[in-house]
Amino acid sequence: MRKAKAPIEGPTLTDPKAKALIGRLWHDYLKRHTWTLVIAVILMGLEGSVLGGLSYLVAPMFDEVLVGKDAAAMTWIGALVFGLFAMRAITGFIQRILVVRIGLHVITGLQKDLLSHLLSLDSDFFQRNSPGSLIERVRGDAQTLQGIASSALMSVGRDTVSLVVLIGVALYYDWKLALIAFIGIPLIVLPMSKAQKFIRNNTRIAREASASISNRLDEVFHGVHAIKVNRLEEHERTRFSAEVDGFLHQQMRAEVGQSAMPALIDIFAAGAFLAVLVYGGGEIIAGNKSAGEFLSFFTAMGLVFDPLRRLSTVAGRIQSALASLERLYGLFDAQPSIRDPARPAKVMANARDADITLDNVNFRYDDTPVLRGLSFTAEAGKTTALVGHSGAGKSTVFHLLARLIEPQSGQIRIGETPIQNMTLADLRSHFSVVSQEAALFDETIRYNFRLGKLNATDVEIEETAVQAFVTDFARDQADGLDTRVGPRGVNLSGGQRQRIVIGRAMLRDAPILLLDEPTSALDASAEAIIQQALQRLSAGRTTLVIAHRLATIRDADKIIVMDKGEVVDQGRHEELLERGGLYRTLYNLQFRTEDAA
Repeated sequence: MRKAKAPIEGPTLTDPKAKALIGRLWHDYLKRHTWTLVIAVILMGLEGSVLGGLSYLVAPMFDEVLVGKDAAAMTWIGALVFGLFAMRAITGFIQRILVVRIGLHVITGLQKDLLSHLLSLDSDFFQRNSPGSLIERVRGDAQTLQGIASSALMSVGRDTVSLVVLIGVALYYDWKLALIAFIGIPLIVLPMSKAQKFIRNNTRIAREASASISNRLDEVFHGVHAIKVNRLEEHERTRFSAEVDGFLHQQMRAEVGQSAMPALIDIFAAGAFLAVLVYGGGEIIAGNKSAGEFLSFFTAMGLVFDPLRRLSTVAGRIQSALASLERLYGLFDAQPSIRDPARPAKVMANARDADITLDNVNFRYDDTPVLRGLSFTAEAGKTTALVGHSGAGKSTVFHLLARLIEPQSGQIRIGETPIQNMTLADLRSHFSVVSQEAALFDETIRYNFRLGKLNATDVEIEETAVQAFVTDFARDQADGLDTRVGPRGVNLSGGQRQRIVIGRAMLRDAPILLLDEPTSALDASAEAIIQQALQRLSAGRTTLVIAHRLATIRDADKIIVMDKGEVVDQGRHEELLERGGLYRTLYNLQFRTEDAA
């Protein structure tokens, strides 16, 4: 089992940090619902006052009806009791609907904004934060916050009024006896404060453990085939069990703290009732108080501990809500390092005629150099291939071109315009990308095509499907282009997935095409079809290809040979073979391996 993290001090309601979090939530999402909240709080107050009214009526009900035999009193007291319960039913129903409505609007708005913000962050952020962890924060923390906040708001609004009114009734009938009943309150303040701190710390760790569970499930479900083939079922069950056990341990600790809050109130209540009975009973015996007045007082005191218990539980749940709120705003506070320039360059009208130039580009991940003074030019309208050993920096070039990452030095230009002078939207509109991992969504073939051009017509999609050889297999499906491809395209073969991605790129019709080993995982027959589609796609476009199979780039206009982040040679296929060097070594090694196979 994963070792639990040491408790981290988090915000309490009195901390400036907590006030800042609640202030942000109010300003960002709650303020627009001010009047609805006001109405809900008023209704909560009316609902909460019912208990006080009922306890007040106990005295006349006992003294005038049961003892005094007053029939008229029975009528008006009965009518008041009926009215109080009717008011409680109506106000309770309406305020619950209003509070839940506000909570749902706030949380769905927060989730939308959070996803929008996350999509603006750099690739580095997603390398440091797993998908499962982010899903748990966007969905799990937000829903936890909504459930806790809604119930807490209803309880605070209703039970606070109930508490005040009931204490008022107790003070009205016997203020001395009320003071005796509440004299022990200071004794439980410190234990409750400790319990709140305990809840807050363990809830935060439990939320982190829950995120680990989500991440583990994400990895298991995406890698289920590898798990089965390698007979790792028991291993993964053991790992998952450890994650779940860690969550169970921390969640149980938080629940122990939650349960301790009402238990403390019950202990206090027991002492208070004992004091009331001893003192109050003596007052009745001495004739200083009627039985009805004492029963009203006793009823008020009995009822006061119920909202007090709920409020003590709410105090613990608010700590849980603050832990989730802190995690959510922690995501909002993450900022992208790659931004649009203050004065962006104009959109290039001649991007199809613009060369792509890398000039002395240096890049490293942390302290590991990847590109070392890389310089080359990809000529407009031609195909330039990047080859080299794994780790030579080929994929890094693509990431730099799209500004998914930034170089530490050097310059990248499209035409005469440095790419950092363009807005991210304008820059990325110049690229179509086909990679070895076909990014498909669990929707129809038609939907996945339309991601290349959201306003594409059905006619455009159908024409492009023919050009990308998608119609060849789609016609065999019962629903044609409206066939669902499954999660990540699992219902299709690798070649079929690649054809859809190529069709998407065709539909996008961008001037620059980036091909990241699009046929590396395909068999010979599928590769032949994909190569035909790629030839159609690259016609008239500036194309950069990361090549794994050197046979696929024999006709490239230029081949850039990379080694350890540097250009060690460049030219056409025949020239490079004739000169020897790394390219011929790679070529000979690959074809000897293929011949042996």
